[in-house]
Amino acid sequence: MSSISEIFGSLVFNDRVMRERLPKETYKALRKTMAEGRTLKPEVAGVVANAMKDWAIEKGATHFTHWFQPMTGITAEKHDSFISPTADGNVIMEFSGKELVKGEPDASSFPSGGLRATFEARGYTAWDPTSYAFIKEGTLCIPTVFCSYGGEALDKKTPLLRSMEAVSHQALRILRLFGNTQVRHVNTTVGAEQEYFLIDREVYLKRKDLMFTGRTLYGMRPPKTQELDDHYFGSLKTRVQQYMKELNVELWKLGIMSKTEHNEAAPAQHELAPIYCDTNIATDHNQIVMDVMKKVAERRGMECLLHEKPFASVSGSGKHNNWSLSTDTGVNLLEPGSSPYENAQFLLFLCAVIKAVDQHQDLLRISASSAGNDNRLGAAEAPPAVISMFLGTELTEILEALEQGSNYEGIEKQDMEIGVHTLPKFPRDNTDRNRTSPFAFTGNKFEFRMPGSNMSISCPNMILNTITADVLMEFADKLEAADDFNAELNSLIRETIKNHKRIIFNGNGYTEEWLAEAKERGLLNLPTTPDALPYFIREENVELFAKHHIFTRTELFSRYEILLENYCKVVHIEANTMLEMAKKDIMPAAMKYIKFISETVNSLKSAIPSAAIAPEVELLEKMSNFAAEFYKISKKLESDISAIKEKSVLLEKACYLRDVIIKDMDALRVIADSMEEIMPKEYYPYPNYSDILFSVI
Repeated sequence: MSSISEIFGSLVFNDRVMRERLPKETYKALRKTMAEGRTLKPEVAGVVANAMKDWAIEKGATHFTHWFQPMTGITAEKHDSFISPTADGNVIMEFSGKELVKGEPDASSFPSGGLRATFEARGYTAWDPTSYAFIKEGTLCIPTVFCSYGGEALDKKTPLLRSMEAVSHQALRILRLFGNTQVRHVNTTVGAEQEYFLIDREVYLKRKDLMFTGRTLYGMRPPKTQELDDHYFGSLKTRVQQYMKELNVELWKLGIMSKTEHNEAAPAQHELAPIYCDTNIATDHNQIVMDVMKKVAERRGMECLLHEKPFASVSGSGKHNNWSLSTDTGVNLLEPGSSPYENAQFLLFLCAVIKAVDQHQDLLRISASSAGNDNRLGAAEAPPAVISMFLGTELTEILEALEQGSNYEGIEKQDMEIGVHTLPKFPRDNTDRNRTSPFAFTGNKFEFRMPGSNMSISCPNMILNTITADVLMEFADKLEAADDFNAELNSLIRETIKNHKRIIFNGNGYTEEWLAEAKERGLLNLPTTPDALPYFIREENVELFAKHHIFTRTELFSRYEILLENYCKVVHIEANTMLEMAKKDIMPAAMKYIKFISETVNSLKSAIPSAAIAPEVELLEKMSNFAAEFYKISKKLESDISAIKEKSVLLEKACYLRDVIIKDMDALRVIADSMEEIMPKEYYPYPNYSDILFSVI
């Protein structure tokens, strides 16, 4: 096998390849476009396209595609071959600058939230030169944005790029006030930790609910799950280790810095974490990671589950979004330094994030909203639906001292004393970590723990960038107008701490006591997606996005419609799947078992006293009662599903699905799981949780 350094980025048209293959002037022009966002001249695009085509063909590619991220949450691609006909009936391999820069996929079949009518099919993809092209399965993939004929954004990347420009512009204003004239751009950086489940594919194919919805809609808790904490960081099973090895190689070829891998808390659950990079690149990479994860799993006879809550009785899967601000000179603006109390620049940026999170709790909650994630948030493995911020002891004490105008004595660094003299000593961090917090400061970045495992990270980071840019703009306006910069700076920091410290909570976010306290503090609690989404189109949020050129009013309302529609469709599909499984599989299995018990009872009546067959009679009665109740609830679910078509207003439909359909589904599951508990395995129609969670051996 080749060394990692040899294979890393081997399928990426990266900076090294461009330097080698492009004329010097073309390379400079392209780098200028990437660094400064300037328009690429057609003649330059033509040279780049030709070099890209030659490189891709050498790597075995036969086709190219504009790879984009529509509002479906996954990526999209339409493949075209490099071949062009010649006069003598042969073909040549061609790829023009025009084909590189612009594509025209059909836009009518993608979610648009009313932006496009079905007959309005024209849409455009436009090359994003800030993200490197790559080869996937013999196709040259060119990262692009996706817009309508009228120029409205129809994808997840365009708003993200807009938000990155907004936060950079406002952060530069702050840095100039501190005398920094060297920095030309401020980047937001992200590392997205990806949790997932691996199960045997044969088992997966026997579960309609997993195939249609990505999660189990029925399933009794197995005798053992994660009670012993023996799976977390445990030794990797051979098949899992082989899977991770192949996955790493595939990702490294694509220039994705897959760094950390381990078993997660639940049986069959694992995690992958990359090294951080610029947010738009990290977003592209995470989409590729999810795609490659599933394909490698299938090749190895397994299925990779990315649903937020595939199993009801064990921990769900999240995507921890580690976000920070860095200059193009390599300085992390959220790095406290050795003396954060005296680091005014750090404190100002920290206060900007605190105020942004407090003022825009609704938007952060929306960025993690989906039907799947509603099943995960608030459980023991995920933060609650209430947004709060963890800063740790030292930073919290610093902010308290600043607010009160008192001196901060500092926390003395201490060595860890483990009690074994032969072990090396090392300094203990001044603060612990808090895995129960939705938004936790972890040294020089914030870890946003709410997003679900199958979500695109574009929306959470677009929101983080936008709300931070808005506060930085407010800060810059005040400081630029100040007669005394230092006095205004100190006042601004103190005022921000005083007005927004309610968002800071360093305790256990899983407790009921915290939810009560959060309510007293005036923090929002939006437990479900229909609760959260209406906040997206509140007038102050419409104005916020318009002010920073992230969304027009029309684009924002279209996002709202798409998110609501997606929620409705997902729950509707789950309900239909559950009903089909009930009618075609579970009820017939229950009746078959009842028949068996009944025949057994009848055969025993003539042979032994009635008292001796009391257990069989009791079992028959219990199963019969369960089956009758199951049938009754399934008929109610069927009737309630039929009534969905009467709900013409999307929000009304979403609330109906949440309040009626999901309650029917929960009730149906309780009875089904109770029947599974007493039915012999040969009668139950599906692999059970024990079969699924421990299928990869």
